[in-house]
Amino acid sequence: MSVHHWQDLTTTELAGLVDDATVAVLPLAAIEQHGGHLPLSTDLDIGLGLLEAATEQLEAGQTVIVLPPLELGSSLEHTAFAGTLSLMPETAIRVIESLGEAVHRAGIRRLVLFNSHGGNKAVIDLTALQLRAAHAMLVVKANYFRFAPPAQALPAEELRHGLHGGALETSMMLYLAPHKVRAEHLADAVSAGQLQEQAGSTLGPEGDAGYAWMAQDLHPSGVTGNATLADAETGRRLVSHFADRLARIIEETGRFDLATLR
Repeated sequence: MSVHHWQDLTTTELAGLVDDATVAVLPLAAIEQHGGHLPLSTDLDIGLGLLEAATEQLEAGQTVIVLPPLELGSSLEHTAFAGTLSLMPETAIRVIESLGEAVHRAGIRRLVLFNSHGGNKAVIDLTALQLRAAHAMLVVKANYFRFAPPAQALPAEELRHGLHGGALETSMMLYLAPHKVRAEHLADAVSAGQLQEQAGSTLGPEGDAGYAWMAQDLHPSGVTGNATLADAETGRRLVSHFADRLARIIEETGRFDLATLR
């Protein structure tokens, strides 16, 4: 295993590391509200925690270069709440595209966009395709919240509706950064989407007929989900499971046949 941080290398060291199998990883996160119990850094803390755990599992011989994290994301849906820092989607696309172009200039054709913020997903989808079209790069879109969770880690209803600041994120923060969790403010924020589902509606904030939403549309607190279900042991299981999946993704990115990209 050979894991390096882009910013710690000299230009000659970086050039010497690059070969056809080198994988670059760009962590993408957000600084945004997560209610009264989680810090603005939640998405960043979780993303970097998962990436650190994943790189510890990589197979021998794998050369991975981790770029500095893009801490700010596209967080328009959370801008009604104090503390949220958001890039306009067009700006986020251009920034990620510029970083991808820098990776390509360094001679690397394999790039994993590892994302820990739901609002970045649409931005990443567009940027990945642009980089593929312009540079024949393999650009892998890895959104941890799209990974299947470990069996019976949390109730199915919580996984479906606890989209922001619920038991999943809170559990991982209790494991990764417990000193940042304001336990006295843990609450059960029932999502409007859950209430709509219970009423038999086919529309909801996510799913095959999802509507565009601002965080306050789903709950006045900006949180959706039952954070009182969270605990550090569940967080440990989630981190281990998601990190294992990310490690496999990085390894498979390094083995992918680039000749198929025409």
